[in-house]
Amino acid sequence: MPNMKIFVDKKIKQLFCRVLAIILLSFILSVLIFTIKTENTLVYIILLWLFFAGGIILSLYIYFRDNYKIMEKAISQIQSYRRGNDKIRIECDEDGEIYRMFHEINSLVSVLNAHAENESRAKEFMKNTIADISHQLKTPMAALNIYNGILQENAECSDVISQFTALSEQELDRIDTLVQNLLKITKLDAGTVVLGKSTKNISDIMSQLENSFAFRAKNEGKTLCFSGSDKLELECDSSWLIEALGNIIKNALDHTKAGDKISVEWVKLPSVVQISIKDDGTGIHDEDMPHIFKRFYRSRFSKDTQGIGLGLPLAKTIVEAHNGTIEVDSQYGMGTKFVINFLIPTKL
Repeated sequence: MPNMKIFVDKKIKQLFCRVLAIILLSFILSVLIFTIKTENTLVYIILLWLFFAGGIILSLYIYFRDNYKIMEKAISQIQSYRRGNDKIRIECDEDGEIYRMFHEINSLVSVLNAHAENESRAKEFMKNTIADISHQLKTPMAALNIYNGILQENAECSDVISQFTALSEQELDRIDTLVQNLLKITKLDAGTVVLGKSTKNISDIMSQLENSFAFRAKNEGKTLCFSGSDKLELECDSSWLIEALGNIIKNALDHTKAGDKISVEWVKLPSVVQISIKDDGTGIHDEDMPHIFKRFYRSRFSKDTQGIGLGLPLAKTIVEAHNGTIEVDSQYGMGTKFVINFLIPTKL
């Protein structure tokens, strides 16, 4: 019978035996008392039943006390595992359903450890592979840039050569950007990047970004506007934050036309520091919204040929590494707004 499996547990079996022994003993003593028929029979019966109730309560107390200790120890070991001790295991050397459950938990921990180890190895392999590939690409890329420069210097007499050398330079720049972004995002994924956070003035960070994109915006006839408090500060790794914000601004420049405006604003709210990047460009189609942070994703509606599909995923990874969130609001044909929130630490 399935219900009889509970008696595999030694402690449950002992509990039932104690209760049964108390019941039998009380029955035998009750029969003896009625047989003797003394003047104080009622008193003896009451005392006997008090003994009977006390014995059962004591047996239950001992059983649940022992179970409580076992569960407390198991919880302590689980908490130790959650804190990073992947060697911890719950003791399950005895029989019974509770120890069977502990055994299943131990098996689950082993599976999780195996998955974590495989994932760690895969990330390390990917990191090393991409690092090796990028290293191997550096030499031919440098040579191609040199050759392309020589061709450009000697292409004054041929419009065709000038045109093709300019195009090849663009493609070389794209390859270099792809390699650099792959390296950055792989390092972040592998956890090999330690963010050097310190208190930085956001206005200083924005000044660097404005200087970086001012020439391109002017050259393309677009307005780039930065506005926010000069005194607002943020705990961050400024170089990585500049990378993230720069990718979003570049994305805005890629998807706007001459005469369009790109606004970058930063403000302190009650619980967050908020940075918003808004443009009145082509916007994002509803079909693309769930996928914009996926790596190498390219929209079928986009006419852009410059992007490689890593800028926004890299920005999202960097923002989340700063314990921030990034959201996007866009309507196709009406522009796009990225909102980044960084939680302000609560001072106790």
